[in-house]
Amino acid sequence: MGGDGGAVNDFDGLVAAVTGGASGIGLATARLLAGRGAVVYALDLDPEVPEPLRGLRTDVADDASVRAALAELTAETGRLDVLVANAGIGAQGDVAAADDAEWLRVLDVNVVGVARVVRAALPHLRRSPSAAVVTTGSIAAHAGLPQRAVYSASKGAVHALTLAMAADHLREGVRFNAVAPGTADTPWVGRLLASAPDPVAERAALEARQPHGRLVAAEEVAAAIAHLASPLSGSTTGTVLAVDGGMHGLRLRPEP
Repeated sequence: MGGDGGAVNDFDGLVAAVTGGASGIGLATARLLAGRGAVVYALDLDPEVPEPLRGLRTDVADDASVRAALAELTAETGRLDVLVANAGIGAQGDVAAADDAEWLRVLDVNVVGVARVVRAALPHLRRSPSAAVVTTGSIAAHAGLPQRAVYSASKGAVHALTLAMAADHLREGVRFNAVAPGTADTPWVGRLLASAPDPVAERAALEARQPHGRLVAAEEVAAAIAHLASPLSGSTTGTVLAVDGGMHGLRLRPEP
């Protein structure tokens, strides 16, 4: 039985890399994949992670750093089967609030960062019998959320990039999918709430925005990522899986 309490060890013998794997959704994903049998490396600017996870300092905005981390990983393991391109940064404000430097900073991490990691991983993934890449998108790519112009643009690009990569590499045996979380209970959202004039009211507003009435748990997003990455999902590619309490697809009537 798997370390998650019920699943088979569908990742037995596989090696996974999770960018942004030392906190939030990334850490929850790394723990889940390890619990289901994978050898998991957390690629992070601050790679302090609990055993059995292995940490590698990685800056996804620096191509040399990405290549060095993947070279070290594959030198130790001889393979790479699963890549979770999860690292990202947030941004607040409307289209006029960010200067060019802010636009380039967010896109460099959230979009080009995905491309850098995938580009460096592809030679190894092509040799895997169970190659899978999962990117972390967002409900912000679908819904027009206020004060999220730069962030929304970056996540829309992640969704489009994921589908393009799925088409390009399908016949090489590499699957690409994305998750699109709603507002998740992560350290970044915690900092956002702490900076609000009324953190309690802001949290209530974020919870009410999602039809199921609460924030999404990092572990729920991790479970969706594991599903998409699993060898058991070999016919699933080119999809964006919403994990948002129904925010993207549902239109509930107001409660009486």
